[in-house]
This record gives sequence, C-alpha cells and structure tokens, in this order.
Amino acid sequence: MNLPNRIDNPGAEQGSSAQTFGECLREEMYKNKDFYFFSPDETTSNRLAAVFDASERAWGRTIEDWDLHLAPNGRIVEMLSENTLFAVLAGHILSGGSGCMTSYESFLPIISSQLDQHLKFLKQSNECEWRPDVASLNILSTSCWQRQDHNGYTHQNPALISSVLAKPSNLVNCFFPVDDVAAAATWEFMASSKNVVNLTTFNKNPQPRWIDINHARYQIGDGHGCSVYQFASDEKPDIVVAAIGDIPTAEMLAAIHLAKAEAPELRIRFVGITALSYGAIGTTDNKLKPHDFDELFTLDKPVIVNFHGYAETIRGIFAHYVRSPYRFTYHGYNDQGSTTSPLDELARNHCSRYDLAAEILERSGHYGLTRKFEDILIENAHFASITGLDK
Repeated sequence: MNLPNRIDNPGAEQGSSAQTFGECLREEMYKNKDFYFFSPDETTSNRLAAVFDASERAWGRTIEDWDLHLAPNGRIVEMLSENTLFAVLAGHILSGGSGCMTSYESFLPIISSQLDQHLKFLKQSNECEWRPDVASLNILSTSCWQRQDHNGYTHQNPALISSVLAKPSNLVNCFFPVDDVAAAATWEFMASSKNVVNLTTFNKNPQPRWIDINHARYQIGDGHGCSVYQFASDEKPDIVVAAIGDIPTAEMLAAIHLAKAEAPELRIRFVGITALSYGAIGTTDNKLKPHDFDELFTLDKPVIVNFHGYAETIRGIFAHYVRSPYRFTYHGYNDQGSTTSPLDELARNHCSRYDLAAEILERSGHYGLTRKFEDILIENAHFASITGLDK
C-alpha cells in the first residue's frame, strides 16, 4: 500500500478510508488463513469490496452461474443479523482465530449486550495467568449519521460509541481515523493488539487527506491519541479547537478558514484526536496525561470541541482533564435528524462549519461578525427543505 510520508497541501487530495480498510483486510486475509471477515449484506456498499480479492463468501448451498464470490470454503461471512455475526466472530476469536466485523453505525448498537459479555470474559480471563492472549475483536463502523441524506433519521445513531466508552473495564479503544492514511495506521494497531475490543468509526465516502503516515502513527502511539495540526495552527493561540472524526475534522478546519477570513488577526490552534478509551484521550494502555492535556489546550483559552458521537459522551471524557469547565463547549450528534442534505443534517446538530465559525468568532470576542454565517444556515435550511440539496 502506497502511503505518503509527506503531505504538501493538506486537504487538497481526496482518499477513501473505506477502500483503505478493504485493502488492509485483503492483505490480512492473504497472510492469515484463520482470519474471517463478518458483514451483513453491505460489504460492497460499505466500499470494502477489496476483501473479495482474497476470499469468497462462505456458501454451503448450490452455486449458480450468476452468483458472485461464493464458495464452500469462503472466509467472508455475510448474514443480515449483527447478533449472529458477532456471536460467531467472538467464538472464533476465543477459539484462537482472528477476524473483523463491519456494519452500519446505526445498526451496531444492537450488539451492545453481547459486547458487554465479551468484555466481561476478557476481564476475567486477564486475571488468570494460565489463559493465553486472544486476538482483539475488531469492529468497523461506517455509513455514519452525517451522510444519511437518503436513509434519514432511522440511520442516525452513534450510540455504541457512548456505550463502550462507559465501560470501566478499560478494554475498548475507539478510533476515529481522520483520512485514508490514518485508516491504514489504525488497522496496524487493530491487527496487532490483543485482549481488547477496537471500534473504529469512519465515513465510507471519500474525504480530504490531511496527514502523512508518520503523523498518523505518532497520533496513535507517542501522541497518546492526539496531536496539533501545525498547518492549521498558530503559536500563542487566542482560542483552541479540536475535532474527533473525519467529517468533524473537515468541518472544523473549514470553520477555521471561514473565521480567519472575517478576523485575520485571530490566532487558533487545532488539535486532532484519533483515539479514545475509558475516561481518556488515547488507547487503553497509552492515555494522554493531564499535564500534556494542559499543554495542548492551554490553561486559560476558550476551547471548542467537535465530536463524531454524542456531545455528552465527549464532555464526560474531557471532564477527567478539565480544570475550568466554563472554557469548554462541545458539539456532536444531538439526536436531530431527517432525510435531508449533508450540510442541513450537520446544521441541525450545530456541527457545521458555519455553526463552528460563528462560535469561534463569538468566543474570541468578535461578536459582530457572526451574522453572515447565521444567514447562510437559514438560507440553506430553506433550500434543503424544498430541494433536498445543499445550496
């Protein structure tokens, strides 16, 4: 896989995290004959079809001439039942194998109780020295709420993120790769980790490419789940902004551009966050320390956070670090949805670039410069209600 060591113009190129994950899964299946991939009937629609280069779908009945990718010994298991798929994956892992599961973000919460039981087993197992390590249970969550303009409110639910981050067992990593390069670095971690659950959330549509592979690996490792994006940051900032997720990052970086166009003197720092675990930024065994949090977010500047999941979930994690809660505001999914345009869906949850740009200006003291963005949001909401499109 050709991963760039340098990005000369961040955001100028597009890449597909889904396609990258598909290629990573393909390579894993080539080298590991015990690796199985579990999916409802959405492997192709979720842009993960590269796995079919390495294996066929498992199929035990008659195969007709018109059937595609079916074989009795296939290692891609498709069934429209997340509960069944999870149960077989968990059993396969506890029997010494390895694998991965994918589904739409809105459907994954149905496995929450089963996931609890797997975590309880891991917790008890880790207390027994004689039990061997097992492969991590890896879940790819896609078809996310921000891009459900045809499916609508029924397909908008990032609740599994909140559920697993609330588990005191501290055996779950939640990853939010910002682009296709970060997706590759995330899979490296997922494939090599043991005795944990890894839940990775990404949008299946192409997104801007922001960081190189060295930066992506640093974020997960020595960066303790986060880093400053220097290309979008100033020294001695007046305000700090952060984003967790690919679309939240694209919106926040666009908001920085919009805000600076109105107030060029404004100094902003952007912090990208790629990994969360119980009560912390970072992975289960590599959490961001409070003094490093203070270095990133300062001790006295306003902070705006844009999160892929529920706003209260990220508020709860930041509460473990924050000394002055009044400095921090949080944006995320607030259960506002419809069959509408992408921008209107973001605006309904106050996560759009225009909402964020207005808040950056307000919280940095530029109160008279926000009307422009408020008018854009009103005009677009009206246009979307009539056409279903963004203006």
